[in-house]
Amino acid sequence: MGFLSNAHRPKRTQAEKKLTYCCACYFFNYLDRQSFPNAYVSGLREDLGLVANEYSILLSMFTAGSVVAHIPHALTIQKVAPRIWLPMMLILWSGVTMCLAACKSFEALCTTRFFQGFLEASVYGGSMYVFGSWYTPSELSKRAAIFTAVGQIGSLFSGLMMTAMNKSLHGNAGLTGYQWVFIINGLMGIPFGIFGFFFFPDLPESTTASYLSKEEIQIAHDRVGPKSENSHSIHWKTLIDRVLKTPHIYLLASLSVISGMLEAFAFQGMFLLWMKYNKKRFSLTAITTYPLGIQSVAIVSQIGAGIFIDRTGQRIPMVVFAAAIQLVTAILLLQPRLSDGGVFAAHYLSGTSFIVNPVMYGWANSILQRMGDDAARSVILYTMSMSGQLLYTWWGIVMYPATDVPYWKKGSSAMVVVCFAYVAIGFGVKKLDDKTSSISSENGDDELTEGVMVEHQMTKIN
Repeated sequence: MGFLSNAHRPKRTQAEKKLTYCCACYFFNYLDRQSFPNAYVSGLREDLGLVANEYSILLSMFTAGSVVAHIPHALTIQKVAPRIWLPMMLILWSGVTMCLAACKSFEALCTTRFFQGFLEASVYGGSMYVFGSWYTPSELSKRAAIFTAVGQIGSLFSGLMMTAMNKSLHGNAGLTGYQWVFIINGLMGIPFGIFGFFFFPDLPESTTASYLSKEEIQIAHDRVGPKSENSHSIHWKTLIDRVLKTPHIYLLASLSVISGMLEAFAFQGMFLLWMKYNKKRFSLTAITTYPLGIQSVAIVSQIGAGIFIDRTGQRIPMVVFAAAIQLVTAILLLQPRLSDGGVFAAHYLSGTSFIVNPVMYGWANSILQRMGDDAARSVILYTMSMSGQLLYTWWGIVMYPATDVPYWKKGSSAMVVVCFAYVAIGFGVKKLDDKTSSISSENGDDELTEGVMVEHQMTKIN
């Protein structure tokens, strides 16, 4: 999983540090994302007297903080080394996460969740930007899939952790099980932030990693194509033109929004709310563990999709597959008297929606690399992440409010439309990909040419 292709990895295990670090960050972030809904159904709602749509508002406060921070993060990592900025955000985020255990009111939770979102916003877009600085198009989708799948593992671990804390630490030091989860989540992230300060390799043109030779760094720099002279310039007059006067940001941001809509059933934690609604029939352990099947399906499906895309170079089959499965899920959940087995099947199938991540970010990085403009690529990738988050400042409240439990008719009806919209935007992005690839090939910068150059260099080195 290092930056060199399979044939060119003299120091594979050491070069994996950037992927390892980014995955660790996303693991802790997703651990918290899932810990919060788990806490809600494990006593947080009753302890703080949360009512009506306050749960949905708390989710939206997190996304609001994230939306505000995305572009500042995108610009900052052009001037502050990712090795400094990303670990610092992880450590600060860890501290804020521990503060959740001390919140005694809805207002305090809103404030804390806002700052969590603000700090966490650095992770996804920043990681995808770093991946696109080291990996070629035929390597990006699998890495994006692994990265996102680690987040799902964090969700899996969260449910198990909540169950364990409720059994073993509930009541210790006057704290509930879910409060202990918040504290432990925060404490776990700090050592990895420190690890990042010392071992995260930055970008090929700026890395000072001692575990990479000069030859390896040069190869990594060459294999992703040439850069423009003002590649890292963030002067607003030129950057606005470089970003807004191309179709890239509009198509890719639209893809992100529709992809976010496609993830709604799984992302909103509705299965947890359905289980909570039926708490007379399910134990607390069942409520926090049965929904973990969604994450299991997500992990397998998106890694499989990432491998398929990298091997075939084809993304449209995965676009159609993800849309088709969500269509089945929506049709099932539109049945008002669906059996328990049907509800379980529908929500487990919704985990396949996370296929959108290797499709979307592998595709985006492949297209944006051809621009040779790192600042523009960073802004567009962060804008994509921001667009998906911006969607959920209102989409979840309107279409999937907690008060609609156990039957989200509006949301299921909307999902039917979203499935067809996702396929349509997918073909639009494919047209952009084909066009930019053709231009790149005409200029002699396609990946095949780069691969021949890298192989020749490696022969000389070895």
